[in-house]
Amino acid sequence: MANYERDETGKIVIPPLSKGRRAYDLLIKGFLYLAALITCALLVGLIGYIFYRGLPNITWELVSTAPSALKDTIGILPNLLNTLYIILISLLIVLPLGIGAAVYLTEYATNRRLVWLIEFTTETLTGIPSIIYGLVGMLFFVQFCNLQTSILAGALTLVVMILPTIVRTTQESLKTVPESYREGALGLGATKWYMIRTIILPSSIDGIVTGCILAVGRIVGESAALLFTAGIGSIIAKNIFAAMSRSGGTLSVMLYVYAFERGEFGVAFAIAAILMILVLCINFAAKLVNRKLKNKF
Repeated sequence: MANYERDETGKIVIPPLSKGRRAYDLLIKGFLYLAALITCALLVGLIGYIFYRGLPNITWELVSTAPSALKDTIGILPNLLNTLYIILISLLIVLPLGIGAAVYLTEYATNRRLVWLIEFTTETLTGIPSIIYGLVGMLFFVQFCNLQTSILAGALTLVVMILPTIVRTTQESLKTVPESYREGALGLGATKWYMIRTIILPSSIDGIVTGCILAVGRIVGESAALLFTAGIGSIIAKNIFAAMSRSGGTLSVMLYVYAFERGEFGVAFAIAAILMILVLCINFAAKLVNRKLKNKF
C-alpha cells in the first residue's frame, strides 16, 4: 500500500498534478463538453427546424377533419386517432408480457443457460430492421391469421417489435434492486410474489417507465412495418373496436405518403411537428405517472 503524506490533523495530502497531467485532464474535459454541446445543439436544431417548418402549416381544419377528394381538402384527424389507437392497443398487450417475462427471468428462472438464451434472443430481436417485422407481420397476422390489413394487425406487429425493449429495460431495472431488499422481505415472512409486487416492482418503476417511453417512441415513429400491416386508410371509425378491424394509416405513415408520393411537404412538416408534440406530451405524462407512483409507494 502506498504511503501518503499527512498533515497535522491526520488528513491525507494529495500532491498537485503535474503540468502535463493537468493539460491532459483539461483536454479530455474539453472534448466531453464539446460532445455534450454538439449533441444538445443537434437536438435543439432538429426540433427547432421541424417546428419552424411545421407549426405555420398546422390549422384547425387540418387536425379536425378527414381528407376529402370531393372537396379537395386535406385532414389528418383519422390518422391522429389511428396513432393513438395503435399506441393504446400495443401497450395494453406488450406491458403485461414484457414485465412478466422480465420478472420471471430475474426472480424465478433458475436455469442460467435458458436465461442467457432468452437474453441473447431479445438483444438480437432489437437489431432486426423494422421492414422485416412488417413482412413477417403481413404474412402471419394479415394472411395466416386472416386479420386483413387492419389496426389490430399493425398493433400486434409492433408488439413483437417492442417486446424485447420492454423485457430488457425492465430486467436491467429489476437487477438494480439491492439483494438485501429481497432477503429482508423474505426474512419477515413475506411470500415471493408479495415481495415482488410490493417491493421489487415499485423500486424499479423508473426502468419500467423508461421502457414505456422507448416503446412509445418506436410506435409513434414506425412506418415501414405499418405500411404492410395497418395500411393507409383515412376513415374515421365510430370507436376503437370498429377501428381495430379496418385499415388505418398512422401519422408517420401519412408523413411518408404526403412527402414522397404526393409532394405535400408543408403537410408533411405539419405532421412531423404534431408527432414531436405528441411524443413530448406522452413523455411528460409518463414522467408524471412515474412521480405519482413513486410517491404512492
